[in-house]
Amino acid sequence: MDSVLSQWLLLFFFFFFTITLTTTTKLARAQLPGTWELVVENAGISSMHTAVTRFNTVVLLDRTNIGPSRKMLPKGHCRFDRNDAVLKRDCYAHSVILDLQTNQIRPLMILTDTWCSSGQFLPDGTLLQTGGDLDGLRKIRKFEPCEPNGLCNWVELDDVELTDGRWYATNQILPDGSVIIIGGRATNTVEYYPPRKNGAVSFPFLADVEDNQMDNLYPYVHLLPNGHLFIFANNKAVLYDHETNKVVKNYPPLDGGPRNYPSAGSSAMLALDGDYSTAVIVVCGGAQYGAFIERSTDTPAHGSCGRIVATGPDPVWEMEDMAFGRIMGDMVMLPTGEVLIINGAQAGTQGFEMGSNPCLYPLLYRPDQPVGLRFMTLTPGTVPRMYHSTANLLPDGRVLIAGSNPHVLYRFTAEYPTELRIEAFSPEYLSADRANLRPVIEGIPETVRYGDAFEVSLSVTLPVVGIVEVNFGSAPFATHSFSQGQRLVKLAVKSAVPDGDGRYKVGCTAPPNGMVAPPGYYMAFAVNQGVPSVARWVQLAAK
Repeated sequence: MDSVLSQWLLLFFFFFFTITLTTTTKLARAQLPGTWELVVENAGISSMHTAVTRFNTVVLLDRTNIGPSRKMLPKGHCRFDRNDAVLKRDCYAHSVILDLQTNQIRPLMILTDTWCSSGQFLPDGTLLQTGGDLDGLRKIRKFEPCEPNGLCNWVELDDVELTDGRWYATNQILPDGSVIIIGGRATNTVEYYPPRKNGAVSFPFLADVEDNQMDNLYPYVHLLPNGHLFIFANNKAVLYDHETNKVVKNYPPLDGGPRNYPSAGSSAMLALDGDYSTAVIVVCGGAQYGAFIERSTDTPAHGSCGRIVATGPDPVWEMEDMAFGRIMGDMVMLPTGEVLIINGAQAGTQGFEMGSNPCLYPLLYRPDQPVGLRFMTLTPGTVPRMYHSTANLLPDGRVLIAGSNPHVLYRFTAEYPTELRIEAFSPEYLSADRANLRPVIEGIPETVRYGDAFEVSLSVTLPVVGIVEVNFGSAPFATHSFSQGQRLVKLAVKSAVPDGDGRYKVGCTAPPNGMVAPPGYYMAFAVNQGVPSVARWVQLAAK
């Protein structure tokens, strides 16, 4: 009798605990900041590379040898490749463009293989896309964006190619508007677009940090406001003078093991402001060393982050921990200067079917808070975003989430299936209770030149209290947990001057040079008490 009673009591406490835990979890979710929405049910492809254009469209790109996608090319537009092991006659799209106004998808035609390639926008707004695998290894492609109802498409350049093959490389626009292309698998060199006379230049640092997992791929590259490049690979970083092709500083190693592909951390440069003399780099997350070699899907990821003043005279890493161990997370610079960390997994490593335990909770990194208080946990999503997923800031302040295909080909019945849905995450600054604080940009120049003084006209429902920021955010090329060319520059501004009927004028000064902000198109946000406007695209140009 006592045994039966004990069993009933155990069952009672089990169900009570389960109900309580479920209720608490639901309540916790409801109280966390941020909201999710489904943007597109079926994009047709699973995006490995994503970039937002100045026409408020989004280019999504997979690889060409992935087999059938779920989006057909227009009739009569098929790709013929006798060397393709999957489809020699391929009538499926492997790149598409999303119109953010209508959420409609249009197929694009890409010919050569873009698997694990790199990209960057040029000063005229054209997307430069470089490298890949097989027939794409040395290829250079361009996408010149157009209005959403246009017919712009990929163009494969035939008159120029990369000097060295680039697979898993990183691109970064430079102060003069040219692009440096760094590294790649078995490619320890750098080269430039437009090509320079000396072609590819040896960069021994990449060879020095290579290990038996190849943890020097997709290096983290940040253009500092002094014109040099901060380049991080594996667990080390250097300061590189791209004009003389010399390393001018070695930074101390970052504790916690390898952070780059395939060990799957991420990195961002914090917002540049003030006199623009200081640049701070953050590197977060990663896989345990050996997980890739051992193909261990359940080795816990670590959640350590390092933060360093890259422009300091004697920089050291300041360490802190995220709430979750995370690999394959994407770090997105928000218009406010905070950083969203989203997507990824809590175990395993990068590679086909080598990650597990999806990390559904985004984190908000608040740079101005003290150590230990910088990370805020946000509302979790429901769609696992594992290997080959992306995250990009949109002009309306949302973050677009696409991709996730941890398989060699498309698989829709696996534990973590190929993901064709596109979602958007709205940070707390877009919540309804802050709508009265959200500014609307009424007028801003379409083009500004370095050092120019100019005015931004805006309206706000509630009276302005304090300083309204005007911040320039770049449109990076997001792939493999790193946004190539990502940057946020806070402009020098004067106090908002009332202009009648809820309108204000804000005096601004454009960035001083291409080291602070390379030439090109930027999303210009007005930020009022932490709430950003919808951005207006502004071209920043030399005098």
